[in-house]
Amino acid sequence: MSDAELTVTLDGPVATVVIHNPARRNAMTPAMWRQLPVLLDGLEADPAVRVLVLTGAGGTFCAGADLGDLDELLAAGDGSIAVAAEERLAAFGRPTVAAIEGACVGGGCQLAVACDLRLAAADARFGVPPARLGLVYPAPTTRRLAALVGPSAAKHLLFTSELVDAERALRIGLVDEVLPAGELAGRVAALTATVAERSRLTVTAAKEIVDGRADAERLAWWHAQVRGSGEAREGVAAINERRPPRFGWTPPATR
Repeated sequence: MSDAELTVTLDGPVATVVIHNPARRNAMTPAMWRQLPVLLDGLEADPAVRVLVLTGAGGTFCAGADLGDLDELLAAGDGSIAVAAEERLAAFGRPTVAAIEGACVGGGCQLAVACDLRLAAADARFGVPPARLGLVYPAPTTRRLAALVGPSAAKHLLFTSELVDAERALRIGLVDEVLPAGELAGRVAALTATVAERSRLTVTAAKEIVDGRADAERLAWWHAQVRGSGEAREGVAAINERRPPRFGWTPPATR
């Protein structure tokens, strides 16, 4: 393993991407930002992957972006490799869960917010530091943050660059659950196992609809999938027979 990279492990239907850069508290380097979309493309192409977990190595999620090449960052603006990686993560076709310990700051918070769900250990700390650096936070990132926590909480994070603890993050909606540090991994495993067992048709459609990516034509397509797949009949039969459902829908190769 190199000192700074993203690694992937597969455990049944759950893929885990680990941010690893111990010398910089798992800060994302330019190479890591470029690596993430490539990894996600490969995982999305694997039909066995039902859920994605994003986490950091060694008790730290991610302390931000490596700002070593500031000129490149300033020149890119909203077209940066960090925004491209964030957008690819947000568009990933399976449910995504950020498992957060320690620092989740700047680029780390950007990645966590791009996930569908965020579970945090009690020691997690969150911050959005551009105001301390004289940078303009990318517009897609700013809008995603505001949609998650609301305009006032987003402005507080952006205006102050203050770190907030896990309990405050829970109150403002930045995270969904806070666990004692020793219980985070078990809870993430239980949650992802539950999601992986649910109807993939339902989960995939729900993600598209909640994220505002399903137009009228796409909604009609989804309802046609329900009618043709037998998923609903299987779900009702499983309830009536008091057994686990045997869902079998998989996404067609092309729309």
